[in-house]
Parts: sequence; structure tokens; C-alpha cells
Amino acid sequence: MSTTPPNLVKSPLSKKLLLLGCVSLVGASMTALTFAPTATADSKAVPADNFDLSHWNITLPADKNRDGKVDSVTVKKLQSYSDADFFYLNEDGHMVFAAPNKAATTKNTSNTRSELRYMIRGTNTRIKTHSAANNFTLAVNPNADKYGSIGGRMDATLKVDHVSTEAGRRDKASAYSAVVGQIHAVKYKDTSSGFGYGNEPIKIYYKKFPDHDTGSVFWTYELNLAKDDPKRRDIAYPVFGNTWENPADPGAQGIALGEEFSYTVNVHENTMHLTFTSERLGTKTYSKSLISRHDAYGEINPDANKFGYAVDSNYFKAGIYNQCSTSTKEGFWSAACPGTGNWETDKANGHYAQATFSKLTVGPSTPPE
Repeated sequence: MSTTPPNLVKSPLSKKLLLLGCVSLVGASMTALTFAPTATADSKAVPADNFDLSHWNITLPADKNRDGKVDSVTVKKLQSYSDADFFYLNEDGHMVFAAPNKAATTKNTSNTRSELRYMIRGTNTRIKTHSAANNFTLAVNPNADKYGSIGGRMDATLKVDHVSTEAGRRDKASAYSAVVGQIHAVKYKDTSSGFGYGNEPIKIYYKKFPDHDTGSVFWTYELNLAKDDPKRRDIAYPVFGNTWENPADPGAQGIALGEEFSYTVNVHENTMHLTFTSERLGTKTYSKSLISRHDAYGEINPDANKFGYAVDSNYFKAGIYNQCSTSTKEGFWSAACPGTGNWETDKANGHYAQATFSKLTVGPSTPPE
């Protein structure tokens, strides 16, 4: 099935948006996943023994088969898979993700990752990865019935164990940070409709400077514009502590390494509802329309795509996506973080990111309370 977006040229999207609330939900089939922890993990246990990973694959920061591509493990193989360096169960039976500053990366990025990707199709590989049936969309999409799900919900509880302790460019926003959850949109072959740029409606960040006792948890919304559009950027919203624009020490309002917090990303119909919880700091919530220029504070952003992500194809991701790139190029994302490419050396030097999840579930969206 093609990744080309719905034909919106002959029938303008402004008219299609009138279908809001009238689109059939018959095609929605996202399966709820459950977490069933064991008391401890033995040397033969794998993450799928404790977590239902029947709808996830994983990308790892390695090329162990030396085929020139970053390693990826299919849903089927993931059920009996672990990696002693980058993806495994710890002694508590929780799921650990690690990614060094320097390692194999996916195409068009200099950032490494040990990150799960949600696959609505499960092991049914007759459905292509980027086809509508393997991804979710919004209720307003006139072709919503062709998708695997309308909206969806991801819940996670985790601790960030480590972020890089050094960065060549300390002032770069990406320095000392990692993404622990996101929604990614599929890149279409044809973006003439104004959609399908492959952007991210949300990325959940943790960032901690090495001389601070705590770090900050924040999330970003990427304006859904073409990659070469100078207006395209990530808008950051604080949760616990600061955003990447503020280098101040978050102090008691931040989250320490090894301190647990939870997030819920609930895309219901056409709105993204977010809940963040810390036992010490309480609960913070946001709601963001995904079909308008309104930001999460209700203000109109004139630079944004006026229809948001109205007809994009989306999927959930979770794990550790290390933002401390070793790239020395000019630009927003190049933090010039150190790394040798040897995992043992880089881990000993603190040049890596790591997170441990005690809960990860994905299921159908739920109406906001």
C-alpha cells in the first residue's frame, strides 16, 4: 500500500474538515497491551517475558551483522530477543534501553537510539510498515477507515538512568538530553497536499546538565511543515523543571536521574491529551489540538500548518533516543558530544544515555476525563 496521502486536491481539506464527528470508527483495531512483571529477571529472560511486545519492533544503535545498516529486530524475533548492551531486563525485571553518543544510526540522523516502534499489524508482514493499516490517524481524516486505528494511547512509567556527562557545545539545546517517547508521522512520497513531511507531533525529553542535581522533563510539538521551511521548528513545553531554552538549574522542581515519572499520550479523535505524573511533584496535564494552529496554551501560532496533522499517518515510539550527537556540523542539533564508537569505553566515560521502563502499554484512545 502506498504512503501517498489522501487526494485532497480535488476536494479541499477545508471541506473535508466538516466531516469531523461523522467519520466511521469501524476500522479502529489497536490492541491494548498489558504489563505483567516478574519478581526478578534471570540471565535467560528477555524483555518480552515481562512486557507484551507483540506489536513492537526495535531499532538498536549497532550494526552487528555488518550490512551497513542500523540493526532492527522484527516483532516476531523480538519475542525471544535481548541485547546485553542496549536492550535487556535488569534485576527488577524492568526493561532497559541504552544508546551511546557514537554508534550506528538510522538514515538522516546523527543521533543513536535503542527505541521501540509500535506496529499495529503485529506479525502480519503482508501489511507494509508505512501503510495506513499499520498506523493511526485522526478522526477528521476523510480516509480514516483505511487506518489501523483512529488515535491511540500510550502509557509509560520509567526512570532516566543516565544522559551524556559531556558535550562539546554545551549551549546547544540537544546537549545532555534524550527522548523517551514520541509520536512520529510517516513521510509520504508526495507532500503536495501539505502533509506527510514525516514530522513529530510530540517528543518527550529529559535533559540534565552535569553540574545540576536534577534534570528537566519537557515535551515538544513540531510545526508540521516541510523540512526546508524556515518556520518549521519544535515548540517546547515544560513539565517538571525547564525546557531546552532555559539552562537554569531546575532544583527541587526537576527530576533526578533514577527518579521515576510517568507519561500518558492519549490521542482521542483530533486532540492530543497529555498527562505527566511524579510521586514527588504531582500531575501536570496538557491538551493540544492536532488539526489547528492553536498551541497547547490556546493561542494561535501563525507559523503553524493551519490544519496541523489532520491527514498524517502516525505511530508511537518509546525507549531511549540519545540527542547528544557527536556531529560537529553547524546547526541546532549538533552538540559535538564525545564518543569513540566502542561501547565499553563510551559507557565507562559516561558518553551515553539510558532509561529503564517499568511499564509500557499501548491501546485505544480514551475520552478525556
